[in-house]
Amino acid sequence: MPDGSNRRRSNLSGLTRFLGDTPLRVFIKLLVISFLVGIVMSAFGWSPFDVLYGIRDFFVDIWRMGFRAVDRFLGYFLLGAAIVVPAFIILRLFSYRK
Repeated sequence: MPDGSNRRRSNLSGLTRFLGDTPLRVFIKLLVISFLVGIVMSAFGWSPFDVLYGIRDFFVDIWRMGFRAVDRFLGYFLLGAAIVVPAFIILRLFSYRK
């Protein structure tokens, strides 16, 4: 029957395995990196909302560009179909008479 210390050690090793290091060391690393990123963002005058809005705008532009590409494709398709379909019908009518 496992005692409580083995279970705690097992949970801690699972957490350590998940984090990639001990929880205290991961916390310190995140603290230092957060401070450095804060300095850089402050130097550029960015806020977290600017980053979120930038990401949102990126995906909205991709979305719109995708529909613009579909619109262009459909435009080319309809333009070509305006010539090809009547020509096909005319050719079929002429070959039907033979």
